Amino acid sequence: MLALSTIVFLLTAAANAVDTTVDPQLVASLKGSATQLDRLKLLASDSDWLFDFNAQKGYTYSPGSVVNANAATFPALTTMGMTMAMLNLGPCAMLPPHMHPRATNLVVAIEGTTNTYMVEENGARLVKQTLTPGKMTIFPQGSLHTMQNTGCTNATLVSALNSEDQGTLNLLNNLYMFPDDMVKAAYGGGDSFAAMNMSGVAGGIPPVGTGSILGSAECLAACKKGGS
Repeated sequence: MLALSTIVFLLTAAANAVDTTVDPQLVASLKGSATQLDRLKLLASDSDWLFDFNAQKGYTYSPGSVVNANAATFPALTTMGMTMAMLNLGPCAMLPPHMHPRATNLVVAIEGTTNTYMVEENGARLVKQTLTPGKMTIFPQGSLHTMQNTGCTNATLVSALNSEDQGTLNLLNNLYMFPDDMVKAAYGGGDSFAAMNMSGVAGGIPPVGTGSILGSAECLAACKKGGS
């Protein structure tokens, strides 16, 4: 029988925004093409070679968004080994802790100030960076990372990943899919965790949504105090 927290997760996951393949048949045909020339014949229109980030569903700074150009959303990238993403972070917005199972990630700041945090494996130190316009950091494939706009105005970053099917795994959104008793044990067990309302905890985690969520209470309070 599924744990209650798993059921809650599955119900909320249906509303999560993930990259939907806009033309599965075209992507499959591009993958199966014998030659590059055959691929080009499938991309016969100039519009097949243009991706407009601003026109994508979910493009927002309220609180923010991750808009990916990859094989799913931009079929011309099929077999190209690249994903480009616009990272839009409204005031205090953040990308929750996540990883990319199939790609290394380069992120460069365009506007605003963004703090990033990354840890690559057990025993590794936490790497923190402050990105301002023109500065870049790297998140190796499979590394756990997160970032937050520390300002009260918008922050924009551009991300490049070395796979057209990079994948994204949000840590907390997926942790509570495991059986309740095992998650409690992973926290250390004991009486305090035995009474933990797992469905309540899981239900309080923001859905993946547009990829961004509101950040720390401290940042939000500072912006409110400053009148932003």
